[in-house]
Amino acid sequence: MLRNVRRTLRYARTWLTGHAPVHEYEALVDRGDREVPVSVLHPRRERRGRPGWVVLHGITRPGRFHPTLHRFTRSVASTGAVVVVPQVPEWKDLRLAPELTLPTVRAALDLLASHPETGEGPYGLIGFSFGCPQALIAASEPDVGDRLAQVVGFGGYCDMARTVRFQMTGEHEWAGTRHRLRPDPYGRWIIGGNHLATIPDYRDAADVADALWRLAVEAGERRILSWDPSYDPLKRRLRDGVAPERRWLFDLFAPLSSEEPDPALAEEVTRKLSRAVLDVSPLMNPVPYLERIRPTVRLIHGKADHLIPFTETLRLAAAFPEGRPVDTTITALFAHSEQEGRLSSLRREVREGLRLAGALGRVLGTLR
Repeated sequence: MLRNVRRTLRYARTWLTGHAPVHEYEALVDRGDREVPVSVLHPRRERRGRPGWVVLHGITRPGRFHPTLHRFTRSVASTGAVVVVPQVPEWKDLRLAPELTLPTVRAALDLLASHPETGEGPYGLIGFSFGCPQALIAASEPDVGDRLAQVVGFGGYCDMARTVRFQMTGEHEWAGTRHRLRPDPYGRWIIGGNHLATIPDYRDAADVADALWRLAVEAGERRILSWDPSYDPLKRRLRDGVAPERRWLFDLFAPLSSEEPDPALAEEVTRKLSRAVLDVSPLMNPVPYLERIRPTVRLIHGKADHLIPFTETLRLAAAFPEGRPVDTTITALFAHSEQEGRLSSLRREVREGLRLAGALGRVLGTLR
């Protein structure tokens, strides 16, 4: 318990002040098909036997340098840990390539084990967003899972069809309760850009998929919410490059900021798109792998997430075999990858802060 509190306080100090007495450097690891860059962070004061973490970024243009992720990894390192953050270049290019997760994690764990300040393990694996279910799938492999004490997921998904439905319509549900939240269209632009042309009915829609991918790249570069009106001129230019007979499909995924996708069409395309994603890449579905995970599992999700709804983390926890404990925390303090604004009352902020601090304490305190 004391270790949890001590590490949580160190984490909070760095997160809140930005002051991190850590050293950070770049390295390369061999993924098998190519070398990929990694960031390595550790406390400035040398000491052997430190706990070690591998952290996976999501589908994002900044990759391992996403400001929130970088702030997080510096905060984790300030607790006395060595942190390795591998870059997945394809994910940085907004390409959904789940087959690259396992070799990336293996290479990062090898680097962590060879670091002069880490102990023999076991280590921790953390995945953000798309990296969350990918971390779980990687942990299901015996040669990876045997090296881990825990796997942690922030803002992940469980069910591809439900996730795509939310990204198209804003609707999600859990335990019979329906919720609605305006979705960040960035998610559907990425899914459409990667998989729209794999749907049998839309195999000629490569021009639409390319336009959606370009829109997602621009949104990733700007880091402004994707429903902002500033994207409307770009949408019009990209739409002009789409064949006239397929512009309705572009409009469905990328309507102007004052509009929303047609609900009936969105439902139809959701069914087709989610099937196509899993047909092309079964590794996009984490559920079949959950029963093979042996390390401790902790899941955290922001309740105001506009990209992947919090109900997906609840669904993911429930998908584990009966009797398998999964530490799950839903917090109102965060959305997807950014801190939420002020809550409605100081009492609620304190309550949520204590809940999140408890979750982080359990994460940080597990590794010895």
